Amino acid sequence: MALFEFQLPDIGEGVVEGEIVKWLVKPGDVVKEDQPLLEVMTDKATVTIPSPKAGKVLKTHGKEGELAKVHLPLVDLEIAGNAAAAAPAPKKNGAPAAAAPLAAAASTSSDKVLATPVTRRMASEHGIDLANVSGSGPQGRVLKTDVEAFMASGSSKAPAAAKTWAPVASSAADQRIPIRGLRKKIAEKMVKSKFTAPHYTFVEEVDVSALVALRTRLNESLADENLKLSFLPFFVKAAIAAFRKFPQVNANMDEAAQDLIVRGDFNIGIAAMTEQGLTVPVVKHADRLSLRNLGNEISRLGTAAREQRLKLEEITGGSFTITSLGQTGGLFATPIINHPEVAIMGVHKMRKRPIVTDDDQIVIKPIMLFSFAFDHRVIDGATGAEFAYEVIKYVEQPELMLVDMV
Repeated sequence: MALFEFQLPDIGEGVVEGEIVKWLVKPGDVVKEDQPLLEVMTDKATVTIPSPKAGKVLKTHGKEGELAKVHLPLVDLEIAGNAAAAAPAPKKNGAPAAAAPLAAAASTSSDKVLATPVTRRMASEHGIDLANVSGSGPQGRVLKTDVEAFMASGSSKAPAAAKTWAPVASSAADQRIPIRGLRKKIAEKMVKSKFTAPHYTFVEEVDVSALVALRTRLNESLADENLKLSFLPFFVKAAIAAFRKFPQVNANMDEAAQDLIVRGDFNIGIAAMTEQGLTVPVVKHADRLSLRNLGNEISRLGTAAREQRLKLEEITGGSFTITSLGQTGGLFATPIINHPEVAIMGVHKMRKRPIVTDDDQIVIKPIMLFSFAFDHRVIDGATGAEFAYEVIKYVEQPELMLVDMV
């Protein structure tokens, strides 16, 4: 038998650490190759780390809620073999990884409850034992909303001063809320994007009358299959059609080499709001999918994001992102580019508005605002505007998408 030291592998582009959400094994367990070992939260999503080999778990490094570093020890396995120990995987520069202690965390009865780090942090700040909170998430996982409902119920298990997140009287003490977990990762990523890429935003209104009519007809024909298309698959197809004329928008920026990498594949990120924060699962090879399959894939990835079941390959490799505020309201927003991509498209609430036609008639039409943010280092203002109008052309004339088979 031999000792194999498994180190946390690369878990995403530019990701150097992840927060341990949940251990799925313990010392003494016998695991198979590819068996899930633990859940780790990155700045993109919560991913499951599988075992690279079959063997017996001798030791796990780090507790739930602590940070695990890429290329540092994660699990010690006893595996079949004659060597006394397996050499640790080298870092990217070839130097062996050195172990570093993780921050200690106090053990309570809450540790045995399925909950995200954000939820644990909230419960800790309000003195709540998660063992007393009923979980509504998958496998009984306690969500942030469960803790909020517990506090709002006025249960004797929660401090009287922390029953709700509503504004408090001016005489109340200030509340300090640490930025941790996915929220911290999102903050770091947004700051890097905003201060690395000089953003500019282009906004235009879009007449979606024809698209609404086409979607209605298609959904009527799909009713027997219990399938209903959202508008997102059409927006993805419109963007792909525009990429064929403006390929430099479907690209990543290599900061180290200062190269623009124009992507050959169309891997479209669809921003999804989850209990833990904004996550961007990626639809791979979106140009190869029909509207029906594209709708199914967007729905599948959105559900996996909310249930924290996304795989590593489903949150990496994006070339362009679409973010939708849906029915949230507001006129429009200025989205932040999903670095290292160089552009993002925001779609906003549909509203019925009076429009003056070319023959000076006033008609009521469904109108949406699209906002595009571009990296001005590589996408000039004129190019960004032309790309936006190319997308809008396909949205306003959706039959062109069907003719071009995009």
